[in-house]
Amino acid sequence: MKQHHLSKILAIGTMVFLSGCMDAGDRGLGPSCQSGVVAAERALGNAKANNLGRAIDWAKAAGLIAAARTQQQFSEYQNCALKAAKAREIIGRHK
Repeated sequence: MKQHHLSKILAIGTMVFLSGCMDAGDRGLGPSCQSGVVAAERALGNAKANNLGRAIDWAKAAGLIAAARTQQQFSEYQNCALKAAKAREIIGRHK
């Protein structure tokens, strides 16, 4: 009987623990991630249209933007925001 109660307590404790971890990656960075990616995509498009910078920098920025989008899909908003900021930094060097 004690074994049965122990496994119930363990199961409930595990569920509570996991539910607390489900949204731990957000930290309020979801909107920052989204706006950063959109701004980086816009800046990259403008840089290409105005023939600013080198193709290698555009490729680096595009890769970072794609990686940021992937991070966003997995709710890794902090990494997403960092990658978007790095992409904008690369693009911004040529203004």
